[in-house]
Amino acid sequence: MRISHILHGKGDDVATITGDVSISDVLSFLAFRGVGALVVSADGVHPDGIISERDIVRSLHVRGASVLTCAVADVMTSLVQTCSPEDSIDAVMGVMTDRRIRHVPVVVQGELVGIVSIGDIVKARIDDLERTRLELVEYIGAR
Repeated sequence: MRISHILHGKGDDVATITGDVSISDVLSFLAFRGVGALVVSADGVHPDGIISERDIVRSLHVRGASVLTCAVADVMTSLVQTCSPEDSIDAVMGVMTDRRIRHVPVVVQGELVGIVSIGDIVKARIDDLERTRLELVEYIGAR
């Protein structure tokens, strides 16, 4: 199964934010959108980085409460792991596990077309396993 399968189900909406926004505002936006990460992009199309709850917590540990007034660009992860809609779900799950990341922007020719979370990956795998289980039950019952 491919990442495009996940995007087909969840859509291509990607929450983005610019690098000059304060971390305090990022926290509000994360809560408002109900997401754990935002893609940082100056133009809303090309990813410049990613800011996650984990980035903020780690920075809070180092900087203290002053992190709330810092700009996203000072806290974000600059080297963003991305994937393609044609990548397999298993391959992306492996990257997420190896790199201990929870969100991967999906890009085509450098432009954002979606984002997948570890929750999206797990749901897709469970759905696939359930489909296989039902097919096996049907096959065994038909004999």
